Amino acid sequence: MSRCRALSSLALLCCLTVSGVAHSQPAGALGDDFIYRIRQGDTLIELATQYTRNQANWTQLQTVNKVDKPEQLPIGLELRIPLSMIPVRPAPARVVHVSGQANMDGKALQAGASVSEGSTVVTSANGFVTLELADGSKLTLPAGGAVELSRLRQFEGTALTDSVINVQRGGVESTVAPTGQGVGRFEIRTPVAVTGVRGTRFRVQSGAGGVQSEVLEGSVRLQAHAPGTELTKPVAVARGYGAAVRNDGSMAGVRQLLAAPELGQPTRRGGGAWTSAFAPVPGAQSYLVRVSRDAEGALPVSSESFAANDIQFRAPGPGTYYVSVRAVDELGLRGQDAVAMFEGANQLMTSSGLGVSSGSGGFITLTEY
Repeated sequence: MSRCRALSSLALLCCLTVSGVAHSQPAGALGDDFIYRIRQGDTLIELATQYTRNQANWTQLQTVNKVDKPEQLPIGLELRIPLSMIPVRPAPARVVHVSGQANMDGKALQAGASVSEGSTVVTSANGFVTLELADGSKLTLPAGGAVELSRLRQFEGTALTDSVINVQRGGVESTVAPTGQGVGRFEIRTPVAVTGVRGTRFRVQSGAGGVQSEVLEGSVRLQAHAPGTELTKPVAVARGYGAAVRNDGSMAGVRQLLAAPELGQPTRRGGGAWTSAFAPVPGAQSYLVRVSRDAEGALPVSSESFAANDIQFRAPGPGTYYVSVRAVDELGLRGQDAVAMFEGANQLMTSSGLGVSSGSGGFITLTEY
């Protein structure tokens, strides 16, 4: 009887294993092609049906990928499926966070608003915006930026999104495909580089000195190019590394990101400000200090650069906040984040425990001197 149970368990384990490896492996896009990494049990007919919605397209996939034996697809093969063959539907983004001033196509932006394809989101010097895409990916736009959502669509029949973000100025910080479903197409485009994502957390900054891409999780493919010219051969940037591109499209370097500072416990500095002591990070030219309402940094409220490790920060109101500090090297690449929790401003309360209104829509806070 125990042997029967053992055989049954083994059979169940085999079924689960085969089922697990047969799951789809979307791996982002490169140029005009969606990339799918072949796993055990995949067939061209099934993939054509799933992604192009027409099983007859398997012969075209065979031709495009020069597959000699369609019945024996090599495991790990990166199969190219032309994006032009994949039916899509509109997939607007949703605003999940606004701090300070921000607008969309010239109109003030508010949390809960829908952002459709072709819209341009602009953040002021004190403004931050976080968008959520149809697949749960999040895109945070720091202060002083302008970003066009050039393409916001979703593959029909799947949860995969087809998103192209044009950074006109400033930067973006992204958490892509957080549930592990893989990536359809997620590209960040700047005048001198295109960053294609394969399921990751990454950052892109675009400015007068060029572009910096920093990978925190997963990997990206970076294609540098001179303004107005064809894309160059992609460069793979792995987790924990960054790549800098000069404003003429030439590569300035790919290197490991600076380590996170070893933050001390935040302490009050007076006047409502806080500080946190830490040793200088070797190779750091400056430090970026950001305050957010969440530990992941998706709900930012302020950001400031410091030339040295003598930093300070503050919260806009009462409650729990998080400070993140990252070192910046001479190429402008921003390193790993160190995060610490601190309490916001002390709020004046009534005897019944309610906040005292300032009369201008906010609440009165107490400042330490």
